[in-house]
Amino acid sequence: DVMISGGQEVISHNMETVGSLYRLVRPQGKYDRSLEQIRRTKLQGHRTKSGIMLGLGEKQDEVHQAMDDLVANGLDILTLGQYLQPTKRHLEVAEFIHPDTFAAYREEGLRRGLKYVESGPLVRSSYHAERHVNVPI
Repeated sequence: DVMISGGQEVISHNMETVGSLYRLVRPQGKYDRSLEQIRRTKLQGHRTKSGIMLGLGEKQDEVHQAMDDLVANGLDILTLGQYLQPTKRHLEVAEFIHPDTFAAYREEGLRRGLKYVESGPLVRSSYHAERHVNVPI
């Protein structure tokens, strides 16, 4: 609650992945708890943002379900980027996602009710962040 009441323009809580891979990617995290954090942030009137890394083995329908879950919990802005293995101790890349697939995910996210979607191989959660402050609440 302290973070939420700090006067930020955009409050971000990155989901990182789809529900089926959540415990693998974020062992200490819980998918539903992350959705609840986004919901609570939105209920307090804030612009909400999250990010998902693709290429960890998720299926298209799982990405679509994650979008639906995020919209249902009040998410405004979603970033989708390619997962890159930072060290050999981290998860390996399961797939490199084609730029056309990222473009299709962007359109699908907007169609499903997200207000703004950044989607591309090089996108990270801060990508074009200056644009996010103008997204309607």
